[in-house]
Amino acid sequence: MEKVVFLDRQSLNAKVRKPSFAHDWEEFEQTLPDQVVARLAGATIAITNKVPIRKESLEQLPALKLIAVAATGYDVIDLSACKEKMISVANIRNYAVNTVPEHTFALILALKRNLAAYRDDVLAGRWQNHDQFCFFDHRISDLRDRTIGIFGEGVLGQGTARIAKGFGMNVLFADHPPPKADGVDFTNAEEVLKKSDIISLHCPLTDSSRNFIGMEQFKIMKNDAILINTARGGLVNEEDLVVALMEGMIGGAGFDVLTKEPPKEGNPLLDLKLPNFILTPHVAWASDEAQQFLADQLIDNVDLFIQGKPQHLVV
Repeated sequence: MEKVVFLDRQSLNAKVRKPSFAHDWEEFEQTLPDQVVARLAGATIAITNKVPIRKESLEQLPALKLIAVAATGYDVIDLSACKEKMISVANIRNYAVNTVPEHTFALILALKRNLAAYRDDVLAGRWQNHDQFCFFDHRISDLRDRTIGIFGEGVLGQGTARIAKGFGMNVLFADHPPPKADGVDFTNAEEVLKKSDIISLHCPLTDSSRNFIGMEQFKIMKNDAILINTARGGLVNEEDLVVALMEGMIGGAGFDVLTKEPPKEGNPLLDLKLPNFILTPHVAWASDEAQQFLADQLIDNVDLFIQGKPQHLVV
């Protein structure tokens, strides 16, 4: 009989059906790194969203044959060790095709129209004490005819591009050929940084992409451009971003991710009290619809693996 263990059930706010095969099921709301081995003892299938499963743990889990990641990103899993030990790893595909691009544009619109600043003004009594029907303390910009530069041409980058085109924006993709979609032309990354009014990140976190946006890139960008990151926190050098915002090198930023989450030890972005910076707590993916789609696909991945018809394997 299979033993299935979900290490961080609290990370998924959706109904999770049980697998269709005979099994023992155990779930934990949260799991600390030093609890992984004990909780996965005897497990044949591990389910994790953000709990790391590294080589030192895998070496103590001889029964494990599948790690089902409850997310698209799988940087919490030691893939090399899994390959060595012939442990399969499956992830989730295409569940956030609507919710992440929509959150991206929620951040873009809030920043380009200065919604946070105007809301704060109203709460502070500025409108109530004004002598005319409106005031223009903060700049408001339309999106039509503006240029958005997208790093990452997967389904989320493409989804963001479709919304942008609906607003009448010009779209530039900075990514590696060959293209994943028809009609997509690539532009040199430096040119994308120079020409774009908005930069939106939708690429995975790898050794080559870590901190690939930093001071050098901020110097290239327009001084009124905004940077959106709904991908991974490690893509951007956070200390450099603080400097860029404080010194007016760029026009603003909207982030849904940090390098370390949750930021229990603090983070320089948490200290920013600027109207042109918005930080949300890694919820771009978390619409009700997207979470249920994820939960259903998660168990599909487990069921199909046991049936000998695995899908969405990264190892």
